[in-house]
This record gives sequence, structure tokens and C-alpha cells, in this order.
Amino acid sequence: MTLPDHAPPASDTARRAAVRTLGPLVHAEATAEAPAAGIDAADLEQTVWLRLLERPAARGLPVDPARWVRSVVRAEARTARRRARREHAYAAGGPVDERAGCPERIAVGADERRALHAAVGRLPGRCPRLLAAMLAPHDPTYRELAGELGMSQGSLGPMRSRCLGCLRRMLAAEVVAPELRGKER
Repeated sequence: MTLPDHAPPASDTARRAAVRTLGPLVHAEATAEAPAAGIDAADLEQTVWLRLLERPAARGLPVDPARWVRSVVRAEARTARRRARREHAYAAGGPVDERAGCPERIAVGADERRALHAAVGRLPGRCPRLLAAMLAPHDPTYRELAGELGMSQGSLGPMRSRCLGCLRRMLAAEVVAPELRGKER
């Protein structure tokens, strides 16, 4: 059986007709409401179409499609405005940490970075070059890393995984085991 052998179900045909007829109205309503809600008109439009397709087939299409479109667009715009009031973007530097400027935290962070770079230097094979390049402050892409190291882009992931496993084992061996607490037998 092929797709043209079957006629689409009646509900599917009705939905397609609704999409054709309601397309301009949905676009106009979403374009009008989106700026006030602080979202992209295309996102709002897509949400309206999703809500239409989520309606159970038993309920069918709305009785008054134009009123339904207006109410759904406005409801989604209200939801977006509420979400925008609740959600706030982090500052450019990432999550706000009250201790970020603390001299002790800066010293501990520098010490941890020195220990990490020292451990990376002791890794076997090509791991030191790979991980040192990945730890570069300019955050290189896999393409840039492959060009810098002279290897294929596809082999970077597996090699990175092996090198990180080796680094984990090395660092775990250097960490002092905690002392026993409680009853000893």
C-alpha cells in the first residue's frame, strides 16, 4: 500500500482546511500580540498551531475558529508575559556567586587550576596536548582542535574520553582517603 492509495481521515482533511483558512488570522494575531509579550511572533504562532493539533479528535475543530484563535493567542501571550516576569537572565559572567570576588576563593581556584594543569602534563601519549588545547582560555571548537593537533575531528571525542578517564584515575589516586570514623573492628 502506498500513501496515495488512502484518503486522509475526515478529521485530518478538516484540520488541513482549518490550517489553510486560519493561517492568515493566526499570523496576524501572533504578530500583533508577540511584541507586548516579549516573544517571537513565529514562536507564538507555532504554539497556537500546536494547541489546535493537541485538541482531541473527538472534540473536533472549534465551533468559532476565529474566536478560538484570538483567545488562544492572548492566553499564550499572557503566559509568556508571566514567564518573563518570573525568569531573569544571569549576568554576562554566569551565575551570581557572592563569594566570586573573595580572595580566598580566587586563591583556591588558582591552586586547583595549577594542580589540574600539572596532572594533565603527566598524562601518557597525546593526552597532554589534547587536554591542554581543550583547556585553552579561548574555548576552541572541535574543528579548531583537530586542525591544531593534526588529527581527524571524529577521533577527538573518543580520545578525549580516554584521556579524561586516565586523568580521573590519576587524580583519584592522589586524593587522600578519608579517615575511618565511628567504631572500628
